[in-house]
Amino acid sequence: MRIEQFIENEVRSNGVVLFMKGTPQFPQCGFSSRLVQILEYVGVAYKALNVYDSAELRDGIKIYSNWPTIPQLYVKGEFVGGCDIVREMFQAGELQQLFIKKGLSVLQPAD
Repeated sequence: MRIEQFIENEVRSNGVVLFMKGTPQFPQCGFSSRLVQILEYVGVAYKALNVYDSAELRDGIKIYSNWPTIPQLYVKGEFVGGCDIVREMFQAGELQQLFIKKGLSVLQPAD
């Protein structure tokens, strides 16, 4: 399977996908750690993929999204953004609303 097909399958098959450096239990960069903290606080179920598992995945996700940095968050097949965008959305309550609008359960809805 080509990396583009693998990424497409992951993004389409899971409600929320985080491409990150490291794992949720052991993030290997501050930006990835922040996104994990946000997702855990909101309480949405997500799948995390460690780009350090494969250079092909690390390069492929940047091409797939046309976004130069990692982490990257996808919701219901749509690219949402990286750390700064997701953090701003979270602080404004927009991230929680996006999850709810897409039919995903959250523990901490926006006020």
